Amino acid sequence: MSNNNNGSASVPQHIAIIMDGNGRWAKKRILGTSRGHRAGVESLRSVLRAAKARGVRFLTVYAFSSENWKRPADEVSSLMSLLKIYLANEVAELKREGVKLSFVGRRDRLGADVVDLLESAERETADQTLFQLNLAVDYGGQWDIANAAKSIAADVKAGVLAIEDIDEAAFHRYTALAELPAPDLLIRTGGDIRISNYLLWQSAYTEFYFCDTLWPDFGASELDAALNEFASRQRRYGGRIEEGAAC
Repeated sequence: MSNNNNGSASVPQHIAIIMDGNGRWAKKRILGTSRGHRAGVESLRSVLRAAKARGVRFLTVYAFSSENWKRPADEVSSLMSLLKIYLANEVAELKREGVKLSFVGRRDRLGADVVDLLESAERETADQTLFQLNLAVDYGGQWDIANAAKSIAADVKAGVLAIEDIDEAAFHRYTALAELPAPDLLIRTGGDIRISNYLLWQSAYTEFYFCDTLWPDFGASELDAALNEFASRQRRYGGRIEEGAAC
């Protein structure tokens, strides 16, 4: 796919990715799970650059779900260590490339050292405008919706918000990605066909793309396949484009 499609309606402005398959990639190579996660970071670098070159503006990736705490303690520890290494090594380069880094999800269950690095990365890249990378860390779609409802209830109780003013647009303003457009395309690698509690509110009319490729093997050519599939679809948002089309 050509990289000169900036601004084209056929190019999704916001892509969300469930980066699945790191563990299976490592197992196939008789490697430890942590090696798979490290290989996954390399894929993230590649996909970020490819997406940026093709005119995508926002990339939101599922780095650590609220359910991932159920994994073995050594794997959780390895993932957190990898996140810290990523933040320590990548922020300066992201800033040079005009990438704003943002985090969505809970922070109260993360270690203080992780939170400090997250917030420092956000401050360091806050003024970048060419591209935005969102890392979903300790994030779950149900948590996002419940947290928005709790915040709305608090504002109603405080007299800041009237009940009659609560609608879909008002609710959206309380969600984790309130300042961004909804994802146009959600990609899941690794072969599973589900969205695993990811961006439930935001994905009402997102196009889904599932592929068998394990995340460490997903690169620019695989992204192009997803973008070509996206470009071939008609997005009707419940309406009709032509007479006789199905809703």
